[in-house]
Amino acid sequence: MVPLPDAGAPPGGRSGRGRRVRIIASYVGDSRVSLEHELSGERIGTDLPVDNGGKGRTFSPTDLLVSALSSCILTIMAKLAEREGADLKGAELEFEKEMGTSPRRIARISGVLTLPASVPEALRPKLQACIQACPVHKSLHPDVQVAIETRYR
Repeated sequence: MVPLPDAGAPPGGRSGRGRRVRIIASYVGDSRVSLEHELSGERIGTDLPVDNGGKGRTFSPTDLLVSALSSCILTIMAKLAEREGADLKGAELEFEKEMGTSPRRIARISGVLTLPASVPEALRPKLQACIQACPVHKSLHPDVQVAIETRYR
């Protein structure tokens, strides 16, 4: 195995750039890839979407990017709410992605964030700020449009 740059940091430890995580991707055939999170051993897979010549049997790589954004936003919001004594259990973020063609990439991610009506008014602006604070959101190319409508129920 080829060591990653800065391989001197302990596994899961801190380096000059922060925590390192190793993901091992293995092509298994028929447009499918198996992904392993080395530290936990958890696995997920990807498949090409139908519109790109695949069979769409599971998440596509771009689906996982949008899923990562969803998970990141909800996790950061939940941790903030927990520190503030609020509970976001049942919160949902439903995204749709629109693909661009020249080049083929995610052009727009639009979604609806539904939070419990019990979230205190004073906490709501802080939760909204979590959207921009999410590391996945910060990692997106500036040409990718992200639009999120927030609802309380």
